[in-house]
Amino acid sequence: MGSEDKQIKLSIILPCRNEEESLAHCLDQIGEVLNVNNIDAEVIVSDSSSDRSPEIAKSFGVMLVKHNREGYGSAYLEGFKVAKGRYLFLADVDGTYDFNEIPIFLKKLESGYDLVIGNRFGNKIIPGSMPWANRHIGNPFLSAMMRLFFGTGISDAHCGMRAVKSQAFSLMNLQTTGMEFASEMIIKAIKRRLKITELPISYYPRKGKSKLKPIPDGWRHLRFMLLYNPNFLFFIPGIVLFLFGFVLLVLLYFSAIKIGGLQFQYHPMFIASLILIIGYQLIFFALFAKTYALTHLSEENKILNLSYRYFTLEKGIAIGFIFLFLGCVIFLAIFISWVKSNFGSLLEIKNSILALTLIIIGIQTISSAFMLSILGIKDK
Repeated sequence: MGSEDKQIKLSIILPCRNEEESLAHCLDQIGEVLNVNNIDAEVIVSDSSSDRSPEIAKSFGVMLVKHNREGYGSAYLEGFKVAKGRYLFLADVDGTYDFNEIPIFLKKLESGYDLVIGNRFGNKIIPGSMPWANRHIGNPFLSAMMRLFFGTGISDAHCGMRAVKSQAFSLMNLQTTGMEFASEMIIKAIKRRLKITELPISYYPRKGKSKLKPIPDGWRHLRFMLLYNPNFLFFIPGIVLFLFGFVLLVLLYFSAIKIGGLQFQYHPMFIASLILIIGYQLIFFALFAKTYALTHLSEENKILNLSYRYFTLEKGIAIGFIFLFLGCVIFLAIFISWVKSNFGSLLEIKNSILALTLIIIGIQTISSAFMLSILGIKDK
């Protein structure tokens, strides 16, 4: 099961961190499957263990990639560096997966699919293999978010058993090092318009102690999805709030609004201003996320790339200073009126709110332009 200098058919990459209770069982099963089906393959154990896992891997004669990097994604990235197969098969070695599925995954790739993902909910989940909350809440919710955000029909987006063509893997240019690696692979496959399918598989109780942290790991997946598609969380709510606040502020500034027998004039302007400011900042948060994905996660966005050719840091600062200047001019006019009235009472609530809003918008624009400029610096 060792690798050679020539390209072989299949590379089986196994992330391993303290799996001495299950590793031998998995490697023995893999060896039998490869021999029975006469598959030209190499087995790579990407290991960061502190137990006997490395010794067990060596005893089976597989390729051991020893590293000290923590993280699910890190283990795979280290293994991919030495893989020579035309096809890549990925799975955990905790005893939860049946490696007799390897030939079926391989056939799917050979039939034209670029990425094949196991679906644990499509076959049988052995009792005790998946906690109730993960089975009925966590996994369904995260998979539903993946479908909502990226338009995929995948039912089990975070299954650890999957196979991918090496050429397709290169196109993905995966970067993440934690559990969100599984989400990144699917998202980038969708973005690159790769051909994806699911394969029903069985799921078994793991051997040894689980390393999954449901809430932190679930959040990492969700956070990554939001980073790649911030429209739902930031951009769309931001646009709605900004437009609503802007229209309401303009209407209240020029005239009172009557609803039923009530008249709204001054104080609702504070609410309108607040809504406008929040919406404006949410729009910039969306731009921050999109820019980071573009420059640090190898995302592609032609519209954003084109806009940055025309919208520079200097232009952003200039626009921000215009808003800031207008707000200060209004405040100065109010102050002059106050001086002329011998520091008496003034009825300048509307102008004060308008000036305050313009100043805050100006400061937001200037600071956000700097932030976008920083995020726009691409990784080498």
